[in-house]
Amino acid sequence: MSTPPQAPTPTPTPTPRERALRLRELVVDGPLVLPNAWDAGSAAVIASAGAPAIATTSGGVSWSLGHGDGHRLDRAQAVEAARRIVAAVDVPVTVDAEGGYGPTPADVAATVAALVGAGAVGVNLEDSTAVGGPLFPVAEQADRLRAARTAAAAAGLPELVVNARTDVLLFGLGGLDDVLARAEAYAEAGADGLFVPGLLDLDALAGLCERSPLPVNAMAVAGGPTVAELAATGVRRVSVGTGLAQLAYTAARRAAAELLGAGTLAELDGALGFGELNGLYRG
Repeated sequence: MSTPPQAPTPTPTPTPRERALRLRELVVDGPLVLPNAWDAGSAAVIASAGAPAIATTSGGVSWSLGHGDGHRLDRAQAVEAARRIVAAVDVPVTVDAEGGYGPTPADVAATVAALVGAGAVGVNLEDSTAVGGPLFPVAEQADRLRAARTAAAAAGLPELVVNARTDVLLFGLGGLDDVLARAEAYAEAGADGLFVPGLLDLDALAGLCERSPLPVNAMAVAGGPTVAELAATGVRRVSVGTGLAQLAYTAARRAAAELLGAGTLAELDGALGFGELNGLYRG
Protein backbone atom coordinates (compact mmCIF):
# COMPACT_ATOMS: atom_id res chain seq x y z
CA MET A 1 0.00 0.00 0.00
CA SER A 2 1.46 3.30 -1.05
CA THR A 3 2.15 5.99 1.51
CA PRO A 4 0.14 9.16 0.95
CA PRO A 5 2.29 12.17 0.10
CA GLN A 6 3.23 14.30 3.05
CA ALA A 7 2.13 17.90 3.09
CA PRO A 8 5.11 20.27 2.88
CA THR A 9 6.26 21.64 6.21
CA PRO A 10 5.36 25.32 6.32
CA THR A 11 8.30 27.69 6.48
CA PRO A 12 8.38 29.40 9.88
CA THR A 13 7.67 33.12 9.78
CA PRO A 14 10.87 35.00 10.66
CA THR A 15 10.81 36.78 13.99
CA PRO A 16 11.33 40.55 14.12
CA ARG A 17 14.83 39.95 15.49
CA GLU A 18 15.63 37.61 12.61
CA ARG A 19 14.35 40.16 10.11
CA ALA A 20 16.37 42.95 11.69
CA LEU A 21 19.53 40.84 11.66
CA ARG A 22 18.81 39.94 8.03
CA LEU A 23 18.51 43.64 7.17
CA ARG A 24 21.88 44.26 8.81
CA GLU A 25 23.45 41.39 6.85
CA LEU A 26 22.10 42.76 3.59
CA VAL A 27 23.84 46.08 4.19
CA VAL A 28 27.12 44.38 5.13
CA ASP A 29 26.93 42.20 2.02
CA GLY A 30 25.61 45.14 -0.04
CA PRO A 31 24.99 47.27 -1.71
CA LEU A 32 21.42 46.70 -0.65
CA VAL A 33 19.12 48.02 -3.39
CA LEU A 34 15.77 49.26 -2.08
CA PRO A 35 13.05 50.19 -4.62
CA ASN A 36 10.84 52.15 -2.21
CA ALA A 37 7.22 51.13 -1.61
CA TRP A 38 4.32 53.33 -0.55
CA ASP A 39 1.50 50.90 0.29
CA ALA A 40 0.83 47.20 0.75
CA GLY A 41 0.26 46.65 -2.97
CA SER A 42 3.48 48.29 -4.10
CA ALA A 43 5.40 46.43 -1.37
CA ALA A 44 4.00 43.08 -2.53
CA VAL A 45 4.86 43.85 -6.17
CA ILE A 46 8.40 44.96 -5.29
CA ALA A 47 8.95 41.85 -3.16
CA SER A 48 7.68 39.67 -6.01
CA ALA A 49 10.36 41.23 -8.24
CA GLY A 50 12.99 39.79 -5.91
CA ALA A 51 13.67 42.60 -3.44
CA PRO A 52 15.30 41.11 -0.32
CA ALA A 53 13.93 43.95 1.82
CA ILE A 54 11.38 46.75 1.54
CA ALA A 55 11.96 50.41 2.31
CA THR A 56 9.07 52.84 2.40
CA THR A 57 8.98 56.39 1.06
CA SER A 58 7.24 59.02 3.17
CA GLY A 59 6.36 60.94 0.02
CA GLY A 60 4.63 58.00 -1.58
CA VAL A 61 2.87 57.04 1.65
CA SER A 62 1.70 60.62 2.10
CA TRP A 63 0.36 60.82 -1.45
CA SER A 64 -1.47 57.52 -1.09
CA LEU A 65 -3.21 58.91 2.00
CA GLY A 66 -4.15 62.22 0.39
CA HIS A 67 -1.39 64.40 1.84
CA GLY A 68 1.64 66.19 0.47
CA ASP A 69 5.10 65.07 1.57
CA GLY A 70 7.13 66.86 4.19
CA HIS A 71 6.07 66.19 7.80
CA ARG A 72 2.35 66.29 6.96
CA LEU A 73 1.49 62.81 8.19
CA ASP A 74 0.91 62.18 11.86
CA ARG A 75 2.35 59.27 13.80
CA ALA A 76 -0.83 57.21 13.77
CA GLN A 77 -1.19 57.43 9.98
CA ALA A 78 2.45 56.53 9.40
CA VAL A 79 2.36 53.57 11.79
CA GLU A 80 -0.84 52.16 10.33
CA ALA A 81 0.59 52.42 6.80
CA ALA A 82 3.72 50.61 8.00
CA ARG A 83 1.61 47.89 9.62
CA ARG A 84 -0.18 47.16 6.34
CA ILE A 85 3.10 47.03 4.41
CA VAL A 86 4.74 44.69 6.92
CA ALA A 87 1.72 42.38 6.77
CA ALA A 88 1.92 42.20 2.97
CA VAL A 89 5.46 40.81 2.68
CA ASP A 90 7.79 38.25 4.24
CA VAL A 91 10.97 40.31 3.91
CA PRO A 92 12.35 42.91 6.34
CA VAL A 93 10.69 46.33 6.20
CA THR A 94 12.46 49.59 7.03
CA VAL A 95 10.23 52.64 7.40
CA ASP A 96 10.84 56.25 6.41
CA ALA A 97 9.78 57.92 9.66
CA GLU A 98 10.62 61.43 8.42
CA GLY A 99 11.65 63.51 11.45
CA GLY A 100 10.10 61.14 13.96
CA TYR A 101 6.69 62.91 14.02
CA GLY A 102 7.64 65.44 16.64
CA PRO A 103 10.67 67.51 17.59
CA THR A 104 11.65 66.02 20.94
CA PRO A 105 13.51 62.82 21.81
CA ALA A 106 10.30 61.65 23.50
CA ASP A 107 8.42 62.09 20.20
CA VAL A 108 11.03 60.03 18.36
CA ALA A 109 10.91 57.36 21.06
CA ALA A 110 7.13 57.10 20.78
CA THR A 111 7.35 56.78 17.00
CA VAL A 112 10.03 54.10 17.12
CA ALA A 113 8.16 52.09 19.75
CA ALA A 114 4.99 52.21 17.66
CA LEU A 115 6.81 51.22 14.46
CA VAL A 116 8.48 48.27 16.19
CA GLY A 117 5.02 47.27 17.38
CA ALA A 118 3.84 47.41 13.77
CA GLY A 119 6.60 45.01 12.70
CA ALA A 120 9.17 47.40 11.22
CA VAL A 121 12.79 46.36 11.71
CA GLY A 122 14.43 49.53 10.43
CA VAL A 123 13.75 53.27 10.42
CA ASN A 124 15.00 56.35 8.63
CA LEU A 125 15.15 59.45 10.82
CA GLU A 126 16.03 62.78 9.24
CA ASP A 127 17.60 65.86 10.78
CA SER A 128 15.55 68.52 8.98
CA THR A 129 12.78 70.25 10.89
CA ALA A 130 10.90 71.10 7.68
CA VAL A 131 11.33 70.88 3.93
CA GLY A 132 14.23 73.18 3.09
CA GLY A 133 15.42 73.31 6.69
CA PRO A 134 16.55 74.35 9.13
CA LEU A 135 18.22 71.26 10.54
CA PHE A 136 18.21 70.21 14.16
CA PRO A 137 21.49 71.20 15.79
CA VAL A 138 23.91 68.28 15.81
CA ALA A 139 23.64 67.65 19.55
CA GLU A 140 19.83 67.72 19.46
CA GLN A 141 19.66 65.27 16.58
CA ALA A 142 22.13 63.01 18.37
CA ASP A 143 19.83 63.02 21.40
CA ARG A 144 16.89 62.12 19.15
CA LEU A 145 18.84 59.21 17.69
CA ARG A 146 19.79 58.01 21.18
CA ALA A 147 16.12 58.09 22.07
CA ALA A 148 15.35 55.93 19.03
CA ARG A 149 18.00 53.40 20.05
CA THR A 150 16.75 53.27 23.65
CA ALA A 151 13.10 52.98 22.57
CA ALA A 152 13.89 50.10 20.23
CA ALA A 153 15.60 48.19 23.02
CA ALA A 154 12.73 48.88 25.41
CA ALA A 155 10.29 47.62 22.76
CA GLY A 156 12.21 44.35 22.52
CA LEU A 157 14.14 45.01 19.32
CA PRO A 158 17.61 46.36 20.13
CA GLU A 159 18.66 45.13 16.66
CA LEU A 160 16.47 47.77 14.95
CA VAL A 161 18.42 49.33 12.07
CA VAL A 162 18.53 53.12 12.51
CA ASN A 163 19.46 54.92 9.30
CA ALA A 164 20.26 58.55 10.05
CA ARG A 165 19.38 60.86 7.18
CA THR A 166 21.07 64.22 6.92
CA ASP A 167 19.70 66.91 4.63
CA VAL A 168 22.82 69.11 4.73
CA LEU A 169 23.47 68.71 1.01
CA LEU A 170 19.89 68.20 -0.16
CA PHE A 171 18.92 71.65 1.09
CA GLY A 172 22.28 73.33 0.49
CA LEU A 173 22.92 73.96 4.19
CA GLY A 174 26.60 73.03 4.28
CA GLY A 175 29.31 70.90 2.73
CA LEU A 176 30.90 67.50 3.14
CA ASP A 177 32.72 68.52 6.31
CA ASP A 178 29.35 69.29 7.88
CA VAL A 179 28.04 65.90 6.76
CA LEU A 180 31.03 64.16 8.31
CA ALA A 181 30.62 66.05 11.59
CA ARG A 182 27.05 64.85 11.75
CA ALA A 183 28.04 61.31 10.77
CA GLU A 184 30.47 61.14 13.67
CA ALA A 185 27.91 62.44 16.17
CA TYR A 186 25.18 60.18 14.81
CA ALA A 187 27.43 57.13 14.97
CA GLU A 188 28.26 57.89 18.60
CA ALA A 189 24.53 58.21 19.30
CA GLY A 190 23.88 54.69 18.00
CA ALA A 191 22.91 55.14 14.36
CA ASP A 192 23.67 52.23 12.01
CA GLY A 193 23.83 54.08 8.69
CA LEU A 194 24.07 57.50 7.08
CA PHE A 195 21.65 58.56 4.34
CA VAL A 196 22.78 61.57 2.29
CA PRO A 197 20.15 62.45 -0.33
CA GLY A 198 21.30 65.03 -2.83
CA LEU A 199 24.84 63.66 -3.15
CA LEU A 200 25.43 61.94 -6.50
CA ASP A 201 28.91 63.19 -7.40
CA LEU A 202 30.83 59.92 -7.54
CA ASP A 203 34.15 61.34 -6.40
CA ALA A 204 32.53 63.08 -3.44
CA LEU A 205 30.61 59.95 -2.56
CA ALA A 206 33.79 57.88 -2.64
CA GLY A 207 35.47 60.37 -0.32
CA LEU A 208 32.52 60.32 2.04
CA CYS A 209 32.36 56.52 2.10
CA GLU A 210 36.07 56.38 2.89
CA ARG A 211 35.83 58.82 5.80
CA SER A 212 32.34 58.14 7.22
CA PRO A 213 32.13 56.08 10.41
CA LEU A 214 28.77 54.80 9.16
CA PRO A 215 27.80 52.87 6.00
CA VAL A 216 26.48 55.33 3.43
CA ASN A 217 23.07 55.21 1.74
CA ALA A 218 22.66 57.16 -1.53
CA MET A 219 19.43 58.02 -3.33
CA ALA A 220 19.50 57.13 -7.01
CA VAL A 221 17.58 59.34 -9.43
CA ALA A 222 16.62 59.19 -13.09
CA GLY A 223 19.57 60.24 -15.23
CA GLY A 224 22.01 59.84 -12.34
CA PRO A 225 24.65 57.20 -11.62
CA THR A 226 23.72 53.54 -11.93
CA VAL A 227 23.64 51.13 -9.00
CA ALA A 228 26.98 49.70 -10.15
CA GLU A 229 28.54 53.16 -10.27
CA LEU A 230 27.23 54.01 -6.81
CA ALA A 231 28.43 50.67 -5.45
CA ALA A 232 31.92 51.32 -6.78
CA THR A 233 32.18 54.36 -4.49
CA GLY A 234 31.59 52.20 -1.41
CA VAL A 235 27.88 53.00 -0.93
CA ARG A 236 26.17 50.19 1.01
CA ARG A 237 22.50 51.06 0.44
CA VAL A 238 20.79 52.50 -2.64
CA SER A 239 17.20 53.71 -2.53
CA VAL A 240 15.05 55.68 -4.96
CA GLY A 241 12.82 57.78 -2.71
CA THR A 242 9.56 58.64 -4.43
CA GLY A 243 10.82 57.48 -7.85
CA LEU A 244 8.67 54.37 -8.25
CA ALA A 245 5.59 56.09 -6.83
CA GLN A 246 6.05 58.93 -9.31
CA LEU A 247 6.31 56.42 -12.14
CA ALA A 248 3.17 54.57 -11.03
CA TYR A 249 1.12 57.75 -10.80
CA THR A 250 2.51 58.92 -14.13
CA ALA A 251 1.40 55.67 -15.76
CA ALA A 252 -2.08 56.07 -14.29
CA ARG A 253 -2.39 59.63 -15.62
CA ARG A 254 -1.14 58.65 -19.08
CA ALA A 255 -3.62 55.78 -19.31
CA ALA A 256 -6.47 57.94 -18.04
CA ALA A 257 -5.62 60.72 -20.51
CA GLU A 258 -5.55 58.24 -23.38
CA LEU A 259 -8.89 56.71 -22.38
CA LEU A 260 -10.54 60.10 -21.89
CA GLY A 261 -9.04 61.49 -25.10
CA ALA A 262 -8.57 59.02 -27.92
CA GLY A 263 -10.67 56.40 -26.16
CA THR A 264 -7.98 53.77 -26.71
CA LEU A 265 -6.12 51.59 -24.20
CA ALA A 266 -2.59 51.25 -25.58
CA GLU A 267 -1.10 52.49 -22.30
CA LEU A 268 -2.43 49.34 -20.63
CA ASP A 269 -0.33 47.07 -22.85
CA GLY A 270 2.11 45.06 -20.79
CA ALA A 271 0.29 45.60 -17.49
CA LEU A 272 0.55 42.91 -14.86
CA GLY A 273 -2.36 40.49 -15.12
CA PHE A 274 -5.26 40.55 -12.69
CA GLY A 275 -4.58 37.01 -11.53
CA GLU A 276 -0.89 37.67 -10.99
CA LEU A 277 -1.56 40.75 -8.89
CA ASN A 278 -4.42 39.16 -7.01
CA GLY A 279 -2.24 36.19 -6.15
CA LEU A 280 0.28 38.35 -4.28
CA TYR A 281 -2.03 38.87 -1.30
CA ARG A 282 -2.73 36.59 1.64
CA GLY A 283 -6.14 37.93 2.51
